[in-house]
Amino acid sequence: MSTLLIRLAAPLQSWGADSKFEERRATMREPTKSGVVGMLAAALGRGREEAINDLADLKFGVRIDQPGQMLRDFHTARIKGSKAPYVTNRYYLADAVFLVGLEGEESLLHMLDKALNAPVFPLFLGRRSCPPVGRLSFGIVEKSLNDALCDADWQASEPHINRVKTSKAPVYLTMVIDSPTVGNHRRRDVPLSFSQRHRKHQYRYLNDDSKAKLIWVPAETGHDAFEIIEEEIVNVPIQN
Repeated sequence: MSTLLIRLAAPLQSWGADSKFEERRATMREPTKSGVVGMLAAALGRGREEAINDLADLKFGVRIDQPGQMLRDFHTARIKGSKAPYVTNRYYLADAVFLVGLEGEESLLHMLDKALNAPVFPLFLGRRSCPPVGRLSFGIVEKSLNDALCDADWQASEPHINRVKTSKAPVYLTMVIDSPTVGNHRRRDVPLSFSQRHRKHQYRYLNDDSKAKLIWVPAETGHDAFEIIEEEIVNVPIQN
């Protein structure tokens, strides 16, 4: 199979897994399948009433290259006919970077690659206030979804990479991938219809604890502090 790689980066992203409007609009820690499918449908120019089965059937995975920071924003709103306003809290991921992989038929992936480079409708990362930054499509590779995400270069920003490397610890990138059977948890995140009259989603199973990519290992310094300490102890003169 072939895999299309997509880089999702922006000052703000928000990936809600619940389509209902409430006073608290949360975001997942990584892009949702329904959100990415909606972005692909917009790139292709499909309306909300058009079928999306071919997009929803693609095997979906995400690699978290830069987790970002959770940001809370609030708005005041007023229900028509009500005098008292109320506050809505909306959550975003700030300065996050993700690498999304879509595995499926190569002809469909080529169509999506072309659409992402020249989208019909404006694209956004979860909400309309979150347009993407930089290159979206990283092309198609002749690899499985898991291998494509493992082999791709680290897409984090240079300041983030430098900051992480100062920790002197190996860096692992978490991967959240569709499970063909029962994964470690499930999420109602497969869109069946984006119709405003009757939005419909079904569950998908995920694995997010068994797949991770070792992206960087600190170099050996050749310096052993304990060896120096031992030499000092050995050479201390004994005083009577």
